[in-house]
Amino acid sequence: MIDTVIFDWGGTLTPWATVDHLAGWRRLADVLHADDPDRAEVFAAALLAADEARWMTVRDEHRAFTLAHVLADAADGADHPRERYEAALEAYREYWVQYTATDPDAAPMLAALRERGLKLGVLSSTAWPREWHEELFRRDGVLDLFDACVWTSELPWTKPHPTAFHAAMSAVGATDPGRCVYVGDRPYDDISGAKGVGMRAVLVPHSDIPAVQHVAVDVQPDGVIQRLADLPELLADW
Repeated sequence: MIDTVIFDWGGTLTPWATVDHLAGWRRLADVLHADDPDRAEVFAAALLAADEARWMTVRDEHRAFTLAHVLADAADGADHPRERYEAALEAYREYWVQYTATDPDAAPMLAALRERGLKLGVLSSTAWPREWHEELFRRDGVLDLFDACVWTSELPWTKPHPTAFHAAMSAVGATDPGRCVYVGDRPYDDISGAKGVGMRAVLVPHSDIPAVQHVAVDVQPDGVIQRLADLPELLADW
């Protein structure tokens, strides 16, 4: 029998959204260079390029990174006051609010699994700090439904690296990967990563993952769900 269910965040607990990433970085750059729109536009493009390069490193080497790494990679030599730097990050964060609504099915589904005595966790490959994610979960009333959340911005490695999955298991108090299920939207990062450490894996197949992020992998999930609400029934006999 299973005793633990661990979830991906983007594309799973939060439905997939197609995002204009340059527009988000423009929000940040416009605050940092409020007195120079041309410089702000150049810096926004540099931030996008740095962000995309970091995600390619995630794809190819599974090395984790943070927003601070992106900002350092795109550094233009300007010395910004701390207050302006923090305001710029907040502007970037606010841009993303429109894309971060937790799936309405999540809370009742999680509550149903908790009633069965299952440990629940999150493992997400992300550059964002823990505080940003927890605020989103708190806003949507699901933060307290998890035993622990692991964000790779606090780890050396991202999914599908085995250490990321082991970190999530440790965080929720799971000891046997054979009694754990991972739920995610990406065949490579989520399904192959989870099965590679001995977990079972459930695919949520609705994300329009960019072609540049695809990695060919010969793996089959142990289950497929069309809605998060379908998960408790799928797991009932596992």
